[in-house]
Amino acid sequence: MIDPKSLADRFPGDFVFGVATASFQIEGASKEDGRKPSIWDAFCNMPGRVYGRHNGDVACDHYHLWEQDLDMMKEMGVSAYRFSIAWPRIIPEGTGRINEAGLDFYDKLVDGLKARGIKAFATLYHWDLPLALMGEGGWTARSTAYAFQRYAKIVMARLGDRLDSVATFNEPWCSVWLSHLYGIHAPGEKNMDAALHALHYTNLAHGLGIDAIRQVAPQVPAGIVLNAHEIIPASDSAADKAAAERAFQFNNGVFFDPIINGQYPAEFMSALGDRMPPIEDGDMAIINQKLDWWGLNYYTPMRVADDPTPGAEFPATTGAPPVSKVKTDIGWEVYAPALKSLVSGLYNRYELPVCYITENGACYNMEVENGEVDDQPRLDYYVEHIGIIADLIKDGFPMSGYFAWSLMDNFEWAEGYRMRFGIVHVDYDTQVRTIKKSGKWYSELAAQFPKGNHQAG
Repeated sequence: MIDPKSLADRFPGDFVFGVATASFQIEGASKEDGRKPSIWDAFCNMPGRVYGRHNGDVACDHYHLWEQDLDMMKEMGVSAYRFSIAWPRIIPEGTGRINEAGLDFYDKLVDGLKARGIKAFATLYHWDLPLALMGEGGWTARSTAYAFQRYAKIVMARLGDRLDSVATFNEPWCSVWLSHLYGIHAPGEKNMDAALHALHYTNLAHGLGIDAIRQVAPQVPAGIVLNAHEIIPASDSAADKAAAERAFQFNNGVFFDPIINGQYPAEFMSALGDRMPPIEDGDMAIINQKLDWWGLNYYTPMRVADDPTPGAEFPATTGAPPVSKVKTDIGWEVYAPALKSLVSGLYNRYELPVCYITENGACYNMEVENGEVDDQPRLDYYVEHIGIIADLIKDGFPMSGYFAWSLMDNFEWAEGYRMRFGIVHVDYDTQVRTIKKSGKWYSELAAQFPKGNHQAG
């Protein structure tokens, strides 16, 4: 096993080692203190959508146990906590009345982080759209982008003086394609036209959100978190290489191109542009605002081959088999080199600011035995991937921090509670937290930072 101290020596002293969670996955208290349902509460209640009809009503009960959770983070020596804010707690109907009790919760949380010397990295949207907004069409409606702008202003007015960083969205790929085209996440649509509307209005909401942050709390570094895919062609054939480029545009370019370059990818637009919603004057300028940072969530590569079926819808690709024999318990291929080629490829293609790895981790479902959780495969995953980040820094890429996904086992969306990503084990019956072997290792690494001897001024 790699000694965490020797790995630490490969990082600059001001590098951020943190942990990440999301509101719906850990908070519970879904009906308390004025919170109204999100689209995920509704989705969980529909038979056949979420494993075992599991839901977020209790989750990790972080809403009540937040102080002990922050104490645990402090004990683990992490220097930052990436968390998300639940829109249905702040503006329960999505528009209209502000719920002070919801703001109070995040006030306490941020103050608790400050008191423990832990940086607060907030995400405004991690998929829990207020259910009431579905009456207008949810993300397929332009009005939702403006509702998000107002929500962003309200949150930043209350918390902006104490946040160290803010992201508008987490993984819009999921809330657009996985939710509106593939039907796997809430609201469970399987419709390309709906997905294309959600795509543009999510991008617009990001731009309006950046605008809101800059107006209300310009001192807070603002960015977005993208789960960019490293897309690897199945072969060196011209057809498969062209398929990989189409897949890049469809999975990555539809977010990076408008945000960084102010336009949608050309091939994507020629194939699907006529089904996009109207792009109004000024939309692209709103979306294309300079970011202070960007976040990358990485777990596994995407391997694709050309789909030769006549009339196959763009991107006209099929999945290709994994190269690595190693898979996690959720079935995802473990292939760390893809993280390196992904980051270097994105910096070659786009003018990007500094990068944080905002999520990275592995699903392994080991349980507690004699008070310990021996999750060696997860530890191996972390060693390998954090080593890649050190390589990227050596190669001159501006990597500023790393957040392990996740602080603790939690509600894994459509998989319910059967899949565990935490470096801390949660017993959902008792809410007892047990730091896993990987968590102990990670805390030894994190405790080395920040280093006073070469901390950035």
